[in-house]
Amino acid sequence: MKVLKLLAVTAALSASGLAMADGSVVDQGYAFEANQLIPTGARLEVGTTGYGGALLWTANPYVGLALGYNGGDISWSDDLKINGSKYDLDMDNKLAYLNAEIRPWGASQNVWAQGLYVAAGVGYVDNEYGLERRISQGRNFTVNNTDFNAESDVQIKGKQKYDNQFAPYVGFGFAPKINKNFGVFGEVGAYYTGNPNVSLQQIAGNDQVNGSGDRLSDAIRGEAYKISNDDKYKWLPVGKVGVSYHW
Repeated sequence: MKVLKLLAVTAALSASGLAMADGSVVDQGYAFEANQLIPTGARLEVGTTGYGGALLWTANPYVGLALGYNGGDISWSDDLKINGSKYDLDMDNKLAYLNAEIRPWGASQNVWAQGLYVAAGVGYVDNEYGLERRISQGRNFTVNNTDFNAESDVQIKGKQKYDNQFAPYVGFGFAPKINKNFGVFGEVGAYYTGNPNVSLQQIAGNDQVNGSGDRLSDAIRGEAYKISNDDKYKWLPVGKVGVSYHW
């Protein structure tokens, strides 16, 4: 079923990408041909969503497609901060994507102008982030804006997951060619994923109560709820760079 969905998205984006080529493209004699179904290039990339690569298609100077995958346990941020708490963050990225790349100045004689593009597409996101926090006995700490003093060593672990979902994407990039075959690129953008699923639990230490009668287990549940409903986690930011080869 997932394969059928991806094929449907591929067909839709391909059709929309070609439709976005304006009348000037047709007037200048550019037309889609069957051999344009064969990739015209490939690239290697690394960034906030992991490392991987993509196959590239060029329909005409104004419109291209990129079908790629990013993955791995690469981590560009060592922690997650919320409500006075800081968790160590361990990323496991699994993201496949299909983007239409629109180049407004694709037929320009200026190689730098040619490299500017807007990317719009969809990603299949299956990312999981491990969360962990350790507090030594006797230290003051905060969970869900509630203060505690550790009666024993405390360890909190959990997961923040974006499970098996399609997410729309928009981004901006710059991909100039160095010569006939080789090029470089950089891109920034974001996927709209909606809120993640978050779980947190105390796996070491006492379920203690502070001087105001607040229980640590209640604070942990409240913190998980706030992370999973924080608007900033509805967006998965993207920043990546790489090199490309065109044949």
